[in-house]
Amino acid sequence: MARDTLTGSRIRERRNILGMKQAELARRASISASYLNLIEHNRRRIGGKLLLDIAEILGVEPSVLTEGAEATLIASLREAALRADEAGAELDRLDEFAGRFPGWARLLAESRARIDTLERSVEALTDRLAHDPHLADALHEMLSTVTSIRSTASILAEPGEIDPDWQRRFHRNIYEDSARLAESSRSLASYLEAEGKAAAERGTPQEEVEALFEAADYHIAPLDAGAAPELVAQELGAELSPTARALLRRAFTRYAADAEAMPLDRVMEAVVVTGTDALALAQRFGTDPARAMRRLASLPRTAACGPVGLAICDASGVFTFRRPLPDFPIPRFGADCPLWPLFAALSRPMSVLSRVLQSAGRQSGAVTAIAFAQPSGPPRVNREPVFEAHMMIAPSPPRQSEPAEPVGITCRICPRVSCPARREPSLLGDAAQQGF
Repeated sequence: MARDTLTGSRIRERRNILGMKQAELARRASISASYLNLIEHNRRRIGGKLLLDIAEILGVEPSVLTEGAEATLIASLREAALRADEAGAELDRLDEFAGRFPGWARLLAESRARIDTLERSVEALTDRLAHDPHLADALHEMLSTVTSIRSTASILAEPGEIDPDWQRRFHRNIYEDSARLAESSRSLASYLEAEGKAAAERGTPQEEVEALFEAADYHIAPLDAGAAPELVAQELGAELSPTARALLRRAFTRYAADAEAMPLDRVMEAVVVTGTDALALAQRFGTDPARAMRRLASLPRTAACGPVGLAICDASGVFTFRRPLPDFPIPRFGADCPLWPLFAALSRPMSVLSRVLQSAGRQSGAVTAIAFAQPSGPPRVNREPVFEAHMMIAPSPPRQSEPAEPVGITCRICPRVSCPARREPSLLGDAAQQGF
């Protein structure tokens, strides 16, 4: 049902919110109750002066009744339906559903948003628990202290007499260890409650650079305008550590080279035709697919192709660059899913691999991942090449023909039970069922 045919449903909803009887509204609008009943059930169209009069009586703008205030709500419902495509939601009746049952529609949209938030929180916390060095040290200190207290207490609990001097020493040890445990607990609690900025200041140089790119939305406008990478790195990276500034200069040098080979204005025009097809874009500019992927990931959000994700890793599988998407998070460190085509590309250099992926356990849309590995730097005599792999991630069309391949984000939170590539049991399932 078209949205403009739901004016009657919106009139009925607004009237019920105000607690107004149908007969009263009909009387004040100078029409019969039976005619108003037909209007409210979308069996008679309404417009002109009658629409203006009813809108004034209900205290709303006429556009709220004709166009509806649920455009954002409908968009949220459509996104939720596309992410759970297997549910078979009737997309052609979204307008009717939102118009007739706005309360249920809002509930579904808010539930979808909360699920997204919880999924991101689980992934972020898992990543932090697995790889935060400060957190690991604090937990190790607490476990060591607890073990020391338990050992001392077990000696005191054993039958038999203990020399008074040794007994006092054991009691003092338990007291000191308990005080240290309390201090460690307070320190850990303070760290976990710290704001994101304070935590970022204790991050690695790579994390500092990633935070800068994220704050810039991965688009460095001065470099696209032709500014010198060293000067831009010096200006934007003034607050970074010396090691992070060195990494930033290297990243900006590559960015500037990409911008020179593929100027921003020409790329913005090209993606209107190519979209997120990195191969087609590379052919237009006579460059390699990896550069085209990096360029697509650095475009402003106004680009016709929309935002894309990007992961770059070296031959060891360690990420050197990461731009995640909401539907496809990328772990900060190399604990990611080995089924990603990013790693398959390392064993098949110079071959372009394409897969449609679906993150297991997430109610999110499928993505298309394109991976390509090539030697890093020029060839050298009698030296094996050092390979670097790129994987670009873009949202897949809602009705793609290729079935999506289920993959995980990291084994620690992947619910796939029978995965041959699993390294460790998932926190979300029984370890015995996962082969551990």
